[in-house]
Amino acid sequence: MSIATKYTKALKEAKDLYFENNENSFKSWKEANYYLPGGGTRSSLFVKPFPIFIKNGKGKEIFDLDEHKYIDFLSDFTSGIYGKSNSILKNSILNALDNGLQLGGHTQTEFLLAKELCSRFPSIELIRFANSGTEANILSISIGLEYTKRKKVVVFKGGYHGSVLSHFGEDHEGGDLKVPYDFLICPYNDINGTKQKIEQYKNEIGVILVEPMLGAGGCYPGTPEFLQSLRDLATEIGSILIFDEVQTARLSIGGRQKILGITPDMTTLGKFFGGGFAFGAFGGKKEIMSLFDSRNPGSIAHGGTFNNSPLTMISGLTAIQEILTEENLNNLNKLGDEFRENLNNFTLINNIPFKITGLGSINQIHFNKLNSDSESNNENEISNLNSIKEKDLLDLIYFKLLEKGFWISQRGLISFNFELNKNDIKNFENALLESFIQINELFIK
Repeated sequence: MSIATKYTKALKEAKDLYFENNENSFKSWKEANYYLPGGGTRSSLFVKPFPIFIKNGKGKEIFDLDEHKYIDFLSDFTSGIYGKSNSILKNSILNALDNGLQLGGHTQTEFLLAKELCSRFPSIELIRFANSGTEANILSISIGLEYTKRKKVVVFKGGYHGSVLSHFGEDHEGGDLKVPYDFLICPYNDINGTKQKIEQYKNEIGVILVEPMLGAGGCYPGTPEFLQSLRDLATEIGSILIFDEVQTARLSIGGRQKILGITPDMTTLGKFFGGGFAFGAFGGKKEIMSLFDSRNPGSIAHGGTFNNSPLTMISGLTAIQEILTEENLNNLNKLGDEFRENLNNFTLINNIPFKITGLGSINQIHFNKLNSDSESNNENEISNLNSIKEKDLLDLIYFKLLEKGFWISQRGLISFNFELNKNDIKNFENALLESFIQINELFIK
């Protein structure tokens, strides 16, 4: 039996078991399709052939409609860094509820949260709040173009800056919607290629938007040299450099910019800084952000009913002051670095065609294509295997991990949270290695 045939058989068996084990989720999903396109309202959560429906969560665990328990190693795509039931946040939210839901005015908590974020990120002198990372990126691009009086926006292949700022230059299934900026797509981690593309438009480029590590694009870190060169290039051509640290902000108390000592003109934030509530923020140099200062004639308007939601403000402030400490973040990211190193050492030594990329507590599984030195020395078989799409191989890993009681994304994203301990991570590491080995056996005759 060929490698491709064995793989196809194994994937079919995994999907059949998935259907068998998740009857209630399948039933709910079919009903949801009557009211929601595709049965949901968040595309990143969709799973083929159908998604599992979650009933509740506690601590590091989530429970589905079919009474399965999973240890959560996805952490809601990095936003769920606190786990499912943090008592510190719960108490702060209850106190906020007692003070009133929507107050319709400024509160002290609003500027105290702003003060904390400004003190953490080297690039942020003034900051505005929004309701998502997507919104923060749209607003930061827009104000950057307004400030420079230019039209073009440099983004990078594989970059993800929100639901309407994604799939730049990528081959992917289906279509996508983009905010209609005048984009120039450049190669990530390739400063020479980027300079070549920018050269003819350098007087038109108002904004350079980059993730210090590609998130949805595969957890590929930008090299320090690449990111520093972007800083220098932006200064040279008079454009605004924006670091999208919606994910990488969890790598230190000041994000990756603080680790590298590279200061952009603006920074966008989101996800976990809302303490479990919808949140976005964008900030930067005073001369840019002062365009929003309502005291000034001709200031730029920026509304948003929930920009300063009392629940979000108090939960976010509590999270920053009591949970997102330097010690806690360093410990969590150390666990992620050790996890990635252990897995990559094992797969390298044992010639298993998988690897983990990432930084700290954010990681991604990838398939390493086989070569002629593989234990399967039949070139036709290797060619057949290498023709299998990475996402299809990740499907098999996803289903195997569910069977073992671990929750990650179907695309292979792994994100740690504060509820996980060393024993949880070791058990997950063993489960992932076991899955790698089981799949690798399909590749060996």
